[in-house]
Amino acid sequence: MSEDWREQRARAVAHHGAELERRREAEAEQARALIAEFVAAARASGPAPGPLRARSYSGRSYRTSLRGWYLNPARTIAISQTGEYYSLLVPSSMKALVAGADPQPQPPRLIVGEGARDGESMPLAALLERILSQS
Repeated sequence: MSEDWREQRARAVAHHGAELERRREAEAEQARALIAEFVAAARASGPAPGPLRARSYSGRSYRTSLRGWYLNPARTIAISQTGEYYSLLVPSSMKALVAGADPQPQPPRLIVGEGARDGESMPLAALLERILSQS
């Protein structure tokens, strides 16, 4: 009987994991659509993209090859001019001091900063609209 329970539990865990992944991918697709609209609007009427800098957890700033728009006041999350979503927090590195940091794009979220401290999460749509209204 315990073998049946373990198999049922394993199937339930696998199903839950697959469902969570499906929801995350659906959320990312919705966020990508919002970002694509934002990039098109920003190209048409501003604001122009600027150079993006990465920051280490200790606060050191590193140049990147990216241009785009920061989403949050801390300048740790950004959208590149190609429409990619980036977390600009990187580990400290001597190589990054010399050659610059190379953050990798991540799946976008509809709620930026979700799970962060109170007051630090905002809907992606509101952040993108705020940037467009500043032009």
